[in-house]
Formats: sequence, structure tokens, C-alpha cells
Amino acid sequence: MNDSAPQTEIPEGEAPARPEHDPAAPAPLGVPRTPTGNAEVDAQLERLADTDHLATDGHMEVYEDVHRGLRDTLTALDARTGPPAPVRHPGPDPHRGRPGHPSDAPYGSRS
Repeated sequence: MNDSAPQTEIPEGEAPARPEHDPAAPAPLGVPRTPTGNAEVDAQLERLADTDHLATDGHMEVYEDVHRGLRDTLTALDARTGPPAPVRHPGPDPHRGRPGHPSDAPYGSRS
């Protein structure tokens, strides 16, 4: 007596029926994306959600796109104009003329 389920024959040229749950199908990772408060950065983080619907071989394109977007956002922060940086003008050395200051030693006697 054989207790195994009977095997049904699949007509030639037809593919077998797919199971209801395909473990190889893309599935959301469920990784939370916390907003940063910067709209440009938050948009890039939301772009990562696209990987939830792609097969693994499609992830690299999304990751590279997000990396490029984040790098561009950081570069734009460096390029923004703001108040000018303070400029130091060379002036007299406030220590010059004090006893023992190296600038007061005769030439060639510095150690």
C-alpha cells in the first residue's frame, strides 16, 4: 500500500502550476526608514523601498542610485553660499620683542 499523494501527469509543453507562496519572489524586508528632516535625504531613503518589489539582482541599481543622490545632496551642502569665512590679516606678532622670543635671537643662533 502506498500512502503518498497520487502524482498527476502534466501534459507535454505545459508548465507545472506555481505554488501559492514562492519563497524566491521579492518580499518587503520590513526595514524602517526614519525621516531625517532633510527633504532631499528623506526622498533618497524612500527610494530604498523600491528594493522591496525587486529581485535581488535589481537591488544594486537602486542602491547605486540612492548613493549617487545622497552624494549629490552632500556636495550641494558644501556648495551653498553662506556668510564669508573670517579672514586673518597678517599683523604684528604680539609676542615679538619679549625676552626669549625666537624672533629676537640673532640670525644663526636658533636651535
